[in-house]
Amino acid sequence: MTEALSVPLDNEGFLVNRDDWSEEVAVELAKADEFEMTDQVMDLIREARAMYESDGVVPPIRIFAKKQKVSTKDLYNIFKKGPMKLICKWGGLPKPTGCV
Repeated sequence: MTEALSVPLDNEGFLVNRDDWSEEVAVELAKADEFEMTDQVMDLIREARAMYESDGVVPPIRIFAKKQKVSTKDLYNIFKKGPMKLICKWGGLPKPTGCV
């Protein structure tokens, strides 16, 4: 198990304060979920953050996949379970709506 992050997280591991996010924090959050961060995943996180900044909402997976020119199946292959939930969690974004 890795050392606890120095940023506050909620009971599901999402950042309490979005301003605490950095790419280093994203890597640590992914590590805590036993996931090795890749450039591809970091790019997806950056894109989701940009879409959130622009639209004020977490993009639904279909819209996100279409804008990234990947299929939702590809996203599930990368993230295994709940791609948008993990992208948001590691990206310091609010939990996506419709996410259990």
